[in-house]
Amino acid sequence: MDKLKGKIAVVTGGNSGVGLATAQRFAADGAHVFVLVRRQSETDNVVRKIGQNVPGSVTGVEGDVANVADLDRLYEAVRGKGPIDILFANAALGEFAPVTGVSEAHFDKAMGLNVKGLVFTVEKALPLFRDGGSIILNASPGVGDGVPAFSMYGAVKSALRSFARCWTADLSHRQIRVNVVSPRPHEAYGLQGIGQMDVFADQASLMAGLPPGKAGISAGIANIAAVLASDESSFITGLEVFVDGGPALN
Repeated sequence: MDKLKGKIAVVTGGNSGVGLATAQRFAADGAHVFVLVRRQSETDNVVRKIGQNVPGSVTGVEGDVANVADLDRLYEAVRGKGPIDILFANAALGEFAPVTGVSEAHFDKAMGLNVKGLVFTVEKALPLFRDGGSIILNASPGVGDGVPAFSMYGAVKSALRSFARCWTADLSHRQIRVNVVSPRPHEAYGLQGIGQMDVFADQASLMAGLPPGKAGISAGIANIAAVLASDESSFITGLEVFVDGGPALN
């Protein structure tokens, strides 16, 4: 498949799960992928995994999206390769607490990575972005359902939807599309902190609203991201795509 042939893609949080699967899919579809990963050992592992299937298709950069200097290093690395066609802003953190347990450190960590990190990931990419390119934000469905201990997580994911709508308007003159993919819990879903709060007994409880066999698979989510990244979706912008296994059918 070569729907992304010759394109330059950037994926943040590409060490595992949806980020890694999407980087692999972009590379398989012909893109050269720059992957930002927080630790060097994981960066090397990602480059090995993707490169063994599509040699020469990936560049790994160690860094944290919450650190603006790391984003500068990422885009400096990209600059020498050419204009950016695709950005998959995937890096995120899900640590959950009830309102009585939200500390200042918890707040700052959630906002620093999920909001500040996202804003500057996009803003700093734009000078290198090709007109007509695609920005994809990774959010989550169901954040407005009033789930216990999800107030901070829900707030930051809801912010992504607002960003997508506003940035679509901001960037319309450059025909840069901004869309949101909202995957349901999947096999690599992070549940940090939940076990200590007795909010959910286990991961199965979080997925109880899904039809049988419909827990998300990272590769399936990556397939949707690949469509949004390609020219096949050139008339789609400002949209939130729910990759959720159809819970309404349950």
